[in-house]
Amino acid sequence: MGEAGLAVPQPGGLGRGELPGTGARQMRVAAQRLARGLADLPQRIAARPAAVVAQIVQELGRPALGQRLPPHRMGEDRPDQRCDIREVLHLGWDLLAVMHPPCTRLCNSGVRWLHVPPTNAPTEARPDERTAWPDLPEDTRRAIMWRLLDEGAALFSACWHAPIPRVAVENPVMHRHGRARLPADLPKPQIVQPWWFGEPVFKATGLYLRGLAPLSATDRLTPPAPGTEAHKRWSAVHRAPPGPDRWKIRSRTFEGLAAAAADQWGENARKEAA
Repeated sequence: MGEAGLAVPQPGGLGRGELPGTGARQMRVAAQRLARGLADLPQRIAARPAAVVAQIVQELGRPALGQRLPPHRMGEDRPDQRCDIREVLHLGWDLLAVMHPPCTRLCNSGVRWLHVPPTNAPTEARPDERTAWPDLPEDTRRAIMWRLLDEGAALFSACWHAPIPRVAVENPVMHRHGRARLPADLPKPQIVQPWWFGEPVFKATGLYLRGLAPLSATDRLTPPAPGTEAHKRWSAVHRAPPGPDRWKIRSRTFEGLAAAAADQWGENARKEAA
């Protein structure tokens, strides 16, 4: 499950923002690169929530506002807005948005639950549905799973159609039922891998781009051969065991990719807005 959210400067001020990622050191570098590239632009940036980068924005002398659906996992010492992202998409973000709507119902790994509902209630189900889940007929549980797919597709579509000139919406490879529910004008995604950007990890990531150029590899590694111990290590995301933190591991955006997005999209936006 990803985060559908924005980490944005508060409306009315010069904007400096973040690109996706989770490693504090590398994200600091990526955000500072983007901030330097856009320092002279009177625009605002909308991007993925990450407490470390919002802190960087504040250190650079700009107010930062985080927006996200799930409670954040890193601390609560900065201004945050927890709400449906659709409530803030129309606030006038006029430069760039990088959004990570939840992928649980759209990605290939979740398609099986549409046909054989899970034993445990999905977290997105209504409270009454979660309480009654063990006693619900299979047909009822299956209908709920299809409804949650519709809701996930609606959220993704709202992100894609946000009134922002440059948009990147990240999601893994989707199953056909999810893709059929998305906007007709949605292009094929650019599929990137962390190992294109110096990260020894397998994790196919789809970037749906509007007004932004595809990312170019910055440090392409050579993947290890299947069956080797190195290949197993590179497959840690896919091999993550079941548990409460599995979604965090599987939804992580890696730092090399974040730095490339900051450098390439930030520089292109700076040139276009100059």
